[in-house]
Amino acid sequence: MDTIHSLSLGLYSSSRLLVQVISSRLSEIGLTYPQYLVLSCLWEQDGLRVNQIGKQLMLDSGTLTPLLKKLESLNYIKRVRGEEDERTVTAELTYPGKSLQQKAASVMSVLEEKLAESSTKNLAEMNQSIHGLLEELQLFKNQ
Repeated sequence: MDTIHSLSLGLYSSSRLLVQVISSRLSEIGLTYPQYLVLSCLWEQDGLRVNQIGKQLMLDSGTLTPLLKKLESLNYIKRVRGEEDERTVTAELTYPGKSLQQKAASVMSVLEEKLAESSTKNLAEMNQSIHGLLEELQLFKNQ
C-alpha cells in the first residue's frame, strides 16, 4: 500500500471514529457534533458573521444555515441581520448558549483525559502534526 493511500485511510478512519466517540459524549448534553463545532466558534468569539463561521468550519451556507436554525430553535444562538446590509447575518450566543460552554468543556475534558491515558503519544503533538498537514493540504489545494 502506498504512503498517501495509507495516510488517507488512517486519517479517514481515525476521523470517523473520533467523531463517533465525541458525538456519543455530546449527546449527553443534547448536542450533535456539527452543533458543537458551530458553538465552539462562537464560544471563542461571539458575534461572528455567518460567513466567518462557514470559513472556519469549511462549510457552505447550505450546510450551515440548517445548523444555525436548529441552534436558534434550541435558544442557544440568535441570528441578527445587519442594519446597513440585510444580507449580512451575525450569530450571537444567548445566555443558555453561553451556559452550555461549561458542560461541553466538561464532556470534552473527560474524553481528552481518557484518550491521553490510553495513548502512547502526546495529544498536543498529534494535534500539531495534523494541523500542519491540514495547512499543507490547503496550500496544495489552492495551487
